[in-house]
Amino acid sequence: MEMISRPCPLCGSSDTGAIFAEADFNIERLDSYAFASRKMPEYMHYRLIDCPTCDLLYANPLPDAGYLAEGYSEAAYDSGVEAQYAAATYGAILSAFIAHLPDRHGTLDIGAGDGAFLEQLVQSGFSQVAGVEPSRAPIATARPDIKPLIREGVFRGDDYTPNSLTLVTCFQTLEHLHDPMAMAREVYRLIKPGGAAFFICHNRRALSARLLGKKSPIFDIEHLQLFSPQSARYLLEQTGFTSVTLMPVVNRYPLRYWLRLLPLPVMLKRSLITVLDRMGAGGVSFSIPCGNLAVVGFK
Repeated sequence: MEMISRPCPLCGSSDTGAIFAEADFNIERLDSYAFASRKMPEYMHYRLIDCPTCDLLYANPLPDAGYLAEGYSEAAYDSGVEAQYAAATYGAILSAFIAHLPDRHGTLDIGAGDGAFLEQLVQSGFSQVAGVEPSRAPIATARPDIKPLIREGVFRGDDYTPNSLTLVTCFQTLEHLHDPMAMAREVYRLIKPGGAAFFICHNRRALSARLLGKKSPIFDIEHLQLFSPQSARYLLEQTGFTSVTLMPVVNRYPLRYWLRLLPLPVMLKRSLITVLDRMGAGGVSFSIPCGNLAVVGFK
C-alpha cells in the first residue's frame, strides 16, 4: 500500500501544522469488511490534519486511489436491514424539499449500496432513477427490479449527460472520496437548473463525536476526510450551489446495530448482540441523533 501526501482536498490549504491525531492502523487487522458499510468499527485511522481554513479534518498521507478502489470492489456486505432504515430516514428528509425541485425526472444516487434509497425514489414518483456503487456484494443483494438501475464502479461525471438530473444524492460517501471537491463540481455540472444535490455525511463537530473522541466510529480507516457544518457548506457553495441548507439527521436503527458502534471489545459486543437476538430484542429499533449531517443545495 503506497501512501501519498496531499493538501486539504477541500480548500487546497497546505498548512498541515494542526495535527488532530497521528496514524493508528495495522493493515494486517483489516478483513473483508474493512471497506464495507455499517461494519463493526476497528477504531483505526490515518494521520489526521485539522484544516485551519475550511474546518475539514483530512487524512494525510493516505493510500493511493488504486488500493482503495480494489478494497471497495471486494468488500463484503451484511447490512441490508440497516440500509432500509437509513433509506427511510433519508426519504423523510427528501420529502421536506421535494416540492422545490423542477420535476421528478432524472436522479442519481452515488454510493447506492443495495439500492435501498433507489426504492424510495421510485416510490416517490421519480423516473430515470439510477445509482452507482463500487462494491459488487451489495449490488448482488439488490431487489430484482432495482438491481438493473445500479451501475457497478466509481462515479465518473462523464458517464452522464450534463444538465440532465433533477436530483443527485450521496449518503455517507463523501468521507471515502479521494477528491470530494471534484465530485461536487461534477455533480453541479450534471444537475439541471433548479435541481438539487442532497448529501449526508458525518459531523465531526457533533456532540457524540466530541464525547467519544477518537473512540467515535467516525474515526475509521475508510474515512479520508470528515466534515463539519462549516466545511459541508463550503463544499457546496464553492461549487456553485445556492440556498444551501444544513440540518442534523436523527437516525433510526435496530438495537443490534447501535451496539455495533459502541466502543466496547468486539467479542463482548458480539456476545451481547447474540443474547439480545435470542431474547427477541435485537431488532427493536429506536432513534438517536448520532452526529450525522444533511446538506442540500440548489443549482
